[in-house]
Amino acid sequence: MKNYIEHLNKAFESRIRLGIMSILMVNESIDFANLKEMLDITDGNLASHVSALEKLEYVSVNKQFIGKKPNTTYAATALGKSAFMEHLNALESLIKKTN
Repeated sequence: MKNYIEHLNKAFESRIRLGIMSILMVNESIDFANLKEMLDITDGNLASHVSALEKLEYVSVNKQFIGKKPNTTYAATALGKSAFMEHLNALESLIKKTN
């Protein structure tokens, strides 16, 4: 029997990571507060999932200060965009094969 899920990327199994990458694919970058609000999750939850994606080099993190206020922004890397597109293509292929 053929393994239809072999090309799915485990990094994107979490709905939060899937959401993070989906948002980053259509935005050049996004800050912590907006990403947190869009996903409706806690600070810690967002930080842990972004950290996992950063370790895989799928997301880049830029920390800076705007005045005296810290500002963290995220962007999908070229590797992250490629991996996410491969994941989406695998999902599409899975849907077509099982339909």
